[in-house]
Amino acid sequence: MLFVLPFATALVCIGIGRFSINAWESFSVLWNGLLGRGDTVNPQAYSVIFRIRLPRILLAVLCGSGLAVSGTAFQALFTNPLATPDTLGVAAGTSFGAALALLLKLPALGIQFTALAFGLAAVSLSYSISKIRGKATIIMVVLSGLVISSMFDAFVSLTKYLADPEDQLPAITYWLMGSLARSSYEGLAIGSPLIICGIIIIFLLRWKLNILSLNEDEAKSMGIHVKFMRLAIIVAATMVTGSTVAMCGQVGWVGLLIPHISRMIFGGNNTRLVPASISLGAVFMLIIDTVARAATTAEIPVSILTATIGAPFFILLLRKTGGTWL
Repeated sequence: MLFVLPFATALVCIGIGRFSINAWESFSVLWNGLLGRGDTVNPQAYSVIFRIRLPRILLAVLCGSGLAVSGTAFQALFTNPLATPDTLGVAAGTSFGAALALLLKLPALGIQFTALAFGLAAVSLSYSISKIRGKATIIMVVLSGLVISSMFDAFVSLTKYLADPEDQLPAITYWLMGSLARSSYEGLAIGSPLIICGIIIIFLLRWKLNILSLNEDEAKSMGIHVKFMRLAIIVAATMVTGSTVAMCGQVGWVGLLIPHISRMIFGGNNTRLVPASISLGAVFMLIIDTVARAATTAEIPVSILTATIGAPFFILLLRKTGGTWL
């Protein structure tokens, strides 16, 4: 069911919009289009699905599943229920890179490259600062991430201050709110390999996350190379988060809310929690993006919807569990 659910949700969502298409017709257009028989279906439906909605649907699936699984990995790695994909400052660094690229009026692909480069640089800086005598403890990594994140947030504010208020400032502000409207096959070709690679790495190492959540001595006694495994998880989650933010801006709450929902349903075992987060994250992002583009005539920024839905739901979650991390 978890494997089928994102595909079924995508099939329904791809037909929702100003030009409405039922699920069966959407499936027919997709099937014939993928087989090279696009001339046998409704040309208007074919154009809407393949040129406008399909890249956006694919981006929503990748971003939702990636952010959710990154949040799951960080919550297990840092044994912190409030850990998010931005714990090490990757989203703040990526946001600064994108804001700087918009200030310099770079093209769309240039914005994506610059944003991703600064996101990776932010995490590298966080990890380097956390090392004391060649070793990096979990608490030092988290604290370094908070410092670097605050620093890049200040750089974003400085960029907005220097931006042209008539042209550049609205573009930067809207980008920071998060939107999948800029999705394209070219952008997916650049960003999706890193997201898919990061998800696969976390998925393959999911059983070791259970061991990494123990203290370091216990993990070592079970034959786990703690330093290498931590670095592998951090690099994988960074690739996912950096690419996601570079393609669609800051999207909050997905990496915090979905792991907790998955944990309530499937328990705390990461062998089940990781695939559940991948599936539910994709479904959540598909629904959010569909509401964002179809609810009103003007598109609603995705981060506004995720916060509007996520915050009350998280409050209910806290009241239901009594604040206990399941």
